[in-house]
Amino acid sequence: MSTSTLSTQTSHVIKTALNRPYDAINNEKLPDEAVDATEKGLVAAQEDKFALRDVANGLQKTVTAQDWTGPNDPENPMNWPLWQRVYHTTAPGLVAFAVTFGTSVYTPGYPEVMEQFHVSSTVALLGLSLFVVGLAFGPVLAAPISETRGRKVVYLVSLPLGALFTLGAGLSKSFAALAITRFFAGFFSSPVLAVGAGTNVDIWAPIDRAVTTSLFILAAFLGPALGPAVGGFSAQHKGWRWTQWDILFLMIPIYLYCLGMKETYKKIILQNRAKRLSIPPPAKTGPSGLAQLKFLLTVTLLRPVAMIFTEPIVFFMSLYVSFNFLVLYGFFAAFPIVFEGVYHFDTGFSGITFLGIAFGCCISFVTAVIIDRVWYHKEHKKSHDEGRAGVVAPEHRLYTAMMGSFVLPIGLFWFAWTARADVHWISPILASVVFAWGNVCIFIATALYLVDVYGPSNGASALAANGLMRYSFGAASPLFTVQMYDRLGIAWATSLLAFLSLTMLPIPWILFKYGSQIRKKSNYDTIKA
Repeated sequence: MSTSTLSTQTSHVIKTALNRPYDAINNEKLPDEAVDATEKGLVAAQEDKFALRDVANGLQKTVTAQDWTGPNDPENPMNWPLWQRVYHTTAPGLVAFAVTFGTSVYTPGYPEVMEQFHVSSTVALLGLSLFVVGLAFGPVLAAPISETRGRKVVYLVSLPLGALFTLGAGLSKSFAALAITRFFAGFFSSPVLAVGAGTNVDIWAPIDRAVTTSLFILAAFLGPALGPAVGGFSAQHKGWRWTQWDILFLMIPIYLYCLGMKETYKKIILQNRAKRLSIPPPAKTGPSGLAQLKFLLTVTLLRPVAMIFTEPIVFFMSLYVSFNFLVLYGFFAAFPIVFEGVYHFDTGFSGITFLGIAFGCCISFVTAVIIDRVWYHKEHKKSHDEGRAGVVAPEHRLYTAMMGSFVLPIGLFWFAWTARADVHWISPILASVVFAWGNVCIFIATALYLVDVYGPSNGASALAANGLMRYSFGAASPLFTVQMYDRLGIAWATSLLAFLSLTMLPIPWILFKYGSQIRKKSNYDTIKA
């Protein structure tokens, strides 16, 4: 159809649109007939009637499902209104908070579990460890589901499944049932932890990603920090089963909050556009059907494991973070020894002491944002000025970890030698603030660094490798922490952890200096900067 055959109504719409800003005509409706405006190269799709893409700029655009229709494509999540992007950032953060809250809220009630089911402390703590094991292996579900169905379905399906097994844990009549349901509660809840980081990548440009990623990580760390504070009073006044009801009370409103989410994954958005407009779908890469599922599971399982053993950057940063998780989850068993055994706190107030860790997490978020604004943004501007399109060497993400590497052992040594009866109880709590500050600073830097080094696809595998390793360490920690503190005492048990942290202190510093050389020898595509 030529321009001369357009109806008067259609011509009026186009002439009006050409004199209006892009945002104003973005959702302009056309009449039912398809339109070709050859003068401007405009092609309007009959089916969705939203085809005036970039008319105001006089650019030749064709509605396509092969890629975005340009930098201003309104379906690109990075072009969504700010309030929508903020909503799609807070929703995964809240889910991450609820899921990780479920790890530690159980711990104040484990003495009652010992008594009711006649098991040892080590066995009773399996309720914590198996949930964390579920967090390690649950993300295996995330990749095939998000790749074939999108990210939204992961949020809408995994959380209810996790809630059902949490309900089962609270109703358990035997310890075996409790252990099994706790594992599956963690397993089915955890895909959100893997997909949440991807959602941030979908909707925020790299220059803004440090803040949103730090917020997501902060939420994931506040969950286990606040769990004992709530679970302590629930276990003391209502019993251990109420620690599971606490998780449900948190999950239900958060799930309702997530119901308004839209799809953010580019591939699925383009596939949906193709179906809606009856235009060619995005080109398929790789196998399809069962072969695709097999491929995704293979990549999800084998590539992260392979990266741990073949990529020095992945191995050493994951080892560092995993050790920190070992200490963090060990504290869930160690804090009652200190604050109930030494300072004679009851179960409820012993849980409150974990607020020190929560406060340290918040400090780390502020620290990460300041470092990002002061140093990383400076490098980003320098890159633009030098004509490198804003590409920044990923090693500049390590500033936060370099600072945290000094802060973390200070907190551990402080905790080790002040957690005694002749020193006020506030001192070990302040020490836990410093420990958490350093711990989360290292983790934030690691997450940003791995994604920047390996890009979105391989970066997801690198983060999966990191998650598998750190949650495995975290799951094992409570099973030997009590025995270690009983045999070595509080001072030397914590000092041992502090000395081990000193051996890992050089890792971010070495990678900052030699990371670019290591990247060149990688078996995977890495950033060239």
